[in-house]
Amino acid sequence: MLMPTMASAGPTVYRCETAGKVAYSDSPCIGATVVDAAPTQGMDKMSGQSREGKDVQQTEFKRVFDNALKPLTGRSTEGMDVLRRRVKLPGPDQQACARLDGQLPRLELDARETQGAAKARAEFDLYGARKRYFELKC
Repeated sequence: MLMPTMASAGPTVYRCETAGKVAYSDSPCIGATVVDAAPTQGMDKMSGQSREGKDVQQTEFKRVFDNALKPLTGRSTEGMDVLRRRVKLPGPDQQACARLDGQLPRLELDARETQGAAKARAEFDLYGARKRYFELKC
């Protein structure tokens, strides 16, 4: 049920092209494509000693913890991150996010596959759903 494009570890990054100019943003635009912008996870020295910062250590701890709980929850680390973020939202917003989780993959497919005048409408609908997802902090 969770969308892979929206459940990444960090915020979603959109590639927007307007009048031949490309811009990258955390807010959606019409005709945007989602960019994989996963952060790096530290660098090990040749000695094998890890040089990870505190944030990377916390992320690694969460990953191990989430993997241990996966048989009980059925959720991946990304799914648990979404759950952690959404638990802070009011109930109606959580429900709206769940609806958008189902709508966005269909809208993305429509925007990719439609042609002509219908394509502009499909991209506008996708933009509206992505914007709502962003505003709700899903």
